[in-house]
Amino acid sequence: MIKILASVSSTALVLLSTIAPAVAEGDAALGQKAFQRCSACHSTTDQKKAGPGLGGVVGRAAGSVEGVRYSAAMKASGLVWDEATLDRFLAAPRDVVPKTTMSVSVPKPEDRQNIIAYLKSLPQ
Repeated sequence: MIKILASVSSTALVLLSTIAPAVAEGDAALGQKAFQRCSACHSTTDQKKAGPGLGGVVGRAAGSVEGVRYSAAMKASGLVWDEATLDRFLAAPRDVVPKTTMSVSVPKPEDRQNIIAYLKSLPQ
């Protein structure tokens, strides 16, 4: 009985490990639609808006775009925008960077993953 349970558990873990990355990837087309909520403050280019342009954001240091008025907290955060950091920040901006000026969150994990997929698809 214990061997059967161990075998079932191992199989389930293998299946989950192969499914999880596909789910975490997100869908860039759906992300483009979900990004509409962000577009009031952010562009996908270097167009000046309330927040920085997000083209090329993945891999970029937080608070580093010239000419953007970042909060002191964002400039001092030391963050680099990778997928995990973007996911945490989009879920709860002020938990990740207290005193950030960004107040809008993206509560649904699938929306965050889709937005991140879209941001990754943008040119640098």
